[in-house]
Amino acid sequence: IEGLAAYLPTVGLKWTRGERVQTSRFNQLLKQAKSSEHYETINEVVLRSQSQAVYDTDNQGHFGLNLDRYAHFTSPIRRYADLTVHRALIRALKLGSDGQSDEERSKLEVVAEEITHAERRAMAAERDAVDRFIALYLSDKIGSEFAGRITGVTRFGLFVRLHETGADGLVPISTLGQERFEHVEAEHALVGLETGTRFRLGMSVTVRIEEAQPVTGGLLLDILTPGEKGPKPKSRFRHGGPPGGRRSGKPWKGKKGRRR
Repeated sequence: IEGLAAYLPTVGLKWTRGERVQTSRFNQLLKQAKSSEHYETINEVVLRSQSQAVYDTDNQGHFGLNLDRYAHFTSPIRRYADLTVHRALIRALKLGSDGQSDEERSKLEVVAEEITHAERRAMAAERDAVDRFIALYLSDKIGSEFAGRITGVTRFGLFVRLHETGADGLVPISTLGQERFEHVEAEHALVGLETGTRFRLGMSVTVRIEEAQPVTGGLLLDILTPGEKGPKPKSRFRHGGPPGGRRSGKPWKGKKGRRR
């Protein structure tokens, strides 16, 4: 939330520091931003400001749906969480003999923790598999140009998602230009110390594929779209270059071109 509060003033919106976080407030903010050229970025920063959901034995409600009481299950059953809730309902409503046992109820906290971790692992495995297959698909398209959007900004470079495939690749900071670039965290941007040229979260860009590694799923990209013009950053590193700021040179060779 602190990051969101710091970012919004840079796009002309306000978030009072310390105010109570409510679903209605997020909805109001997104409604205000609907006509803004930065809408996609604002929406992404709002999503990142919220913690991931976890399975719990205590009824915590559902923040996104603005519900005080919430249970996650589907029919037909697809997940162990579904099975657990269905068996609890069978016991509570006395619908049969195959409801949840006392022993199973006593282990619910452990079960909730385990299925949360299992879901995270499954999501990571899915991402890794998709990364590898997309990198394999793009490995014979080295030098090809694609349209995309900046989805991540770090001190070592930019992450760009390609519209055509949904692939995520890294643009190393060392390839952005002859000047040094500083990571301005509040703006979610890399900003040139000499000219104020900036590459920001949500910016539409064209990139060229420089390297694709099917084994790791990594993509290295070269950005072709010029940076946007803006004011120079107020930085104490202006003359010496910021930690992590780099001049152009040989592309950084990372193992994995994906933001985590």
